[in-house]
Amino acid sequence: MSVPLERINEYTWRIPQSYKPGMRVPGMVFADDELLGKMRTDRTLVQCVHVAHLPGIYKYAITLPDGHEGYGFPIGGVAATDYEEGVISPGGVGYDINCGVRLLTTNFSVKDIQPKLRDLTNVIFNNVPSGLGSRRKNLQISIHELDRIISEGVPRIVDQGFGWPEDIEHCEENGHMDTADPDKVSSTAKKRGLTQIGTLGSGNHFLEIQKVDKIFDPKTAAAFGLTHEGQVTAMIHCGSRGFGHQICSDYLRVAERAVHKYHITLPDRELACAPGTSNEGQDYFKAMSCAVNYAFVNRQMITHWVRQSFEAVFKSPAEKIGLNLVYDVAHNIAKIEEHDVDNKRVKVWIHRKGATRAFPPGHASVPSEYRDVGQPVLIPGSMGTSSWVLVGTPKAMDLSFGSTAHGAGRMMSRAAAKRRFWGGDVRKNLEGRGIVVRSASAVVLAEEADLAYKDVDRVAQVSDALGIATKVARLVPLAVIKG
Repeated sequence: MSVPLERINEYTWRIPQSYKPGMRVPGMVFADDELLGKMRTDRTLVQCVHVAHLPGIYKYAITLPDGHEGYGFPIGGVAATDYEEGVISPGGVGYDINCGVRLLTTNFSVKDIQPKLRDLTNVIFNNVPSGLGSRRKNLQISIHELDRIISEGVPRIVDQGFGWPEDIEHCEENGHMDTADPDKVSSTAKKRGLTQIGTLGSGNHFLEIQKVDKIFDPKTAAAFGLTHEGQVTAMIHCGSRGFGHQICSDYLRVAERAVHKYHITLPDRELACAPGTSNEGQDYFKAMSCAVNYAFVNRQMITHWVRQSFEAVFKSPAEKIGLNLVYDVAHNIAKIEEHDVDNKRVKVWIHRKGATRAFPPGHASVPSEYRDVGQPVLIPGSMGTSSWVLVGTPKAMDLSFGSTAHGAGRMMSRAAAKRRFWGGDVRKNLEGRGIVVRSASAVVLAEEADLAYKDVDRVAQVSDALGIATKVARLVPLAVIKG
């Protein structure tokens, strides 16, 4: 039986609360007809219905335009539950805790970089470990130092020489959540984290050299350091690697026990959760915060090596090249925030799974130099397609708890992509379009082929039309590095 949808407008659909007994709120889906069509082919809408059953959930369960089937929550899912009466769910964050993306600007135009683009790509590929089991052999981290890193995040690693002080303010949460507690992280997770810090990993993670293809909002673009079309940028997309995966696995088992302990009724065991203020809920949040900090540090260390790579190839200091961090956003995370619901201010557990925070102008959590225009929103595309810079809006606070999409969203599974595409053909196609490609394996090129994903331009258009984050600039790749 298909999930019933009531059309509200061109880009908004409601799943009525009356559809299933136990739904505490309606479902709300933001998509155009084509994107919605894909959601109907998997369990995305069913999972949106399931999320609407969570104790303490406010307003509605949200599925964003890049929504597709995930574990428990759909990827592209947002839910806010009451801080006191609601729950926190590891499935509402996902296995790759704080998978996220950051953007660097440069003072270069395409003509400046083109003669050395292949050299630059090779140097970055050699400096930034990538692939499933990637590790940096000349970086040794002790357990004690790992505890410091996952407690303190980016400020700690900047103190160690990995970056610039101004990088800190240009990260969501200033690059660290102070709720992190290493004592809540298993020794297994720490063991996995020791060797993978500062690595790109595999799957949909990437590092791209890009150019600004089109500017839609010149004033906001200039505030973000995007000054002209043809400007060269660099984008880093990765997360907390095996460290975060292990934390999620560990606490899913804790949450499954908590469901029985607290007599929580759920339509799907993958939604396993615990009351947010319970010991189990607090322990998960503290451990998750460690993984969030780990991922911020991961991207910070990669940024450091990208800057070093530019310096080596262009024989010039990174500061002169202008490798400034625009922003770093998380898109798999749970947080404690305050939002207006039914004309009152409420404290909530906000789950963003495959969703990007999109706070408006004037919000205290937006870096001071961007506060007049709003928070930068980064939406990476699939391999070889465009990526987007948008900006947060007041409307996002009303419609989506200050959230928008996080990427293109998969159209087909990795297994299906491997059956359909051959890595060599994907590489040939990209190189034929003038895009330099380096990857740890040909298999990942097949898994991440462009046609395995939705159209990211369409996802950005829906966000812009709804007003939950509006277009600033479109970026396209010059070089792609994959794990």
